[in-house]
Amino acid sequence: MTAPLTPPHQPQPNDPWQVPPSGSHALPGEQPGRAERRAEIREAAVITGLLTVAGIGLGLLWLLLAPRVPLVSDDTAVFLKNSEGEEAIGADGTFVLLALAFGLVSAVVVFLFRRRGGIPLVVALAVGGLLGSLLAWGIGTWLGPTSDVVAHAKEVGKGVTFDAPLELHAVGAGMLSWPVAAMIVHLGLTALFGPRDPEPEWGAYGASYGSGSSDASAAGSPGAEPESAFGPGPVGEDGKRAGEWPERS
Repeated sequence: MTAPLTPPHQPQPNDPWQVPPSGSHALPGEQPGRAERRAEIREAAVITGLLTVAGIGLGLLWLLLAPRVPLVSDDTAVFLKNSEGEEAIGADGTFVLLALAFGLVSAVVVFLFRRRGGIPLVVALAVGGLLGSLLAWGIGTWLGPTSDVVAHAKEVGKGVTFDAPLELHAVGAGMLSWPVAAMIVHLGLTALFGPRDPEPEWGAYGASYGSGSSDASAAGSPGAEPESAFGPGPVGEDGKRAGEWPERS
């Protein structure tokens, strides 16, 4: 007969599996991590604002580095001076390359600022990059050559070359380059160099399991006397207790 098993609703004393994790008991009416979430939201709002302001730098660089499209007038119409030129495509490519560079730099700076990452930071990178790109587009077209081509042609006169307005034809690529690059780079940095979760400590569990195994082996050793689950039996006429093993001859 074997000893009855311990009911599942009665945990063993000093059982490491029954110990609640530290920090699981929060104060009444207060959720754990609420203050940290508020701090992350504040940091995300600050990052969004800074990236939006950084769009001014992107717009100025685009204005300085983008190739100009030369135009010429003959008093009746305005024509491209070089009909086979690629200046318009070059302006789009310059904006996209600058936006990718800004996305890379912003992702690295944000990762160095907060290595743990988090969803609010990724959202801030995406929203801030999009707003910064929109601001850069507006600044480049506003500070660039005037959009009133006819008035500008009359002002410079017949046969005089002047610059066309700075335009962004690939609007989708220009607006998404910064946020997409920032999110991809930040997620990659977090996956490669971000902090890792601590490994579980198996020392207490291994010691408990080892002690249980040693007790079981001691109980099943050849020299151990088996005991009944209900205590020693009564002594018989031959001086032996009930349940004892007979001596071997």
